[in-house]
Amino acid sequence: MTAERTTGFTDIDRQHWTLRTLPAWARPYGRLARWDRPIGIWLLMLPCWWSVALGAAPSWGRLAGWMALFALGALAMRGAGCTWNDIVDRKVDAQVERTRSRPLPAGEVTLRNALIWMALQSLVGALILFKLNKFAGGVALLSLVLVAVYPTMKRFTYWPQLVLGLAFNWGALVGYAAVTESLSLATVALYLGGVAWTLVYDTIYAMQDQRDDTVIGVRSTARRFAAAPRRWLALFAALAVAAWTLAGWLAALGAPYFLLLLAIALHFAWQIVFLKPHDPADCLAKFKANAWLGLLLTVAVIAGRAA
Repeated sequence: MTAERTTGFTDIDRQHWTLRTLPAWARPYGRLARWDRPIGIWLLMLPCWWSVALGAAPSWGRLAGWMALFALGALAMRGAGCTWNDIVDRKVDAQVERTRSRPLPAGEVTLRNALIWMALQSLVGALILFKLNKFAGGVALLSLVLVAVYPTMKRFTYWPQLVLGLAFNWGALVGYAAVTESLSLATVALYLGGVAWTLVYDTIYAMQDQRDDTVIGVRSTARRFAAAPRRWLALFAALAVAAWTLAGWLAALGAPYFLLLLAIALHFAWQIVFLKPHDPADCLAKFKANAWLGLLLTVAVIAGRAA
């Protein structure tokens, strides 16, 4: 009997098409990179797309090229980051119901091979980095400190989701820098809104593990705000919408941008009002729904630029 069959709840999808098409020996590496859970790729890629759209739209061919490049970069760097996270967290993951069937704690991949796999994925990211101008490349490299320290934060602070937000939304700076060789206040506002957005979706994600995290002493915003989760989620959502409104004003985006921001605010409201904090399956579904929110913002920026 496999480790996954002995656990009550897991977010691993062993039947995902990205794993079924791989030879059996490669499937654990696909799971280390989270190819069975592409939501993380979307959440890393979308901030890049916001800022690329801010800098390139409505030059459609140029915009499409940049979006494709950052999609490939997000695939590689998200995989490398998840592999690193699993390397650092392998002993903690073995104690959590949702994660104990991951490849390292389950013994499907050795630590040495996981490190090699992380290096190979990072090499793809590095090759894409060389496609950027020097300014954008420098901005991108600054994020590596955040990526490196994030997996350890849950041991020292109840705010690891904040560190994740700072790292995961860095593309909101890099994308604009790649297109324009500069940064702008509007780009910074997009970035800060993304950080607040991450505090919403990753707090919801962490709610899946509250019971096990309490037992083993892992910290999170889900545990920190367990007494009043909706109040805090509403605060983070309001900060995200406020920052994105400021970004639209600073960039002089057209009316369609602000109309779509209203739809984004309603999406936040749906997540928070109907959230079931102690139902792991519902928390996972709400977390995944944030891909649509990020796509809405991408469309909003493009529409605002085209107006």
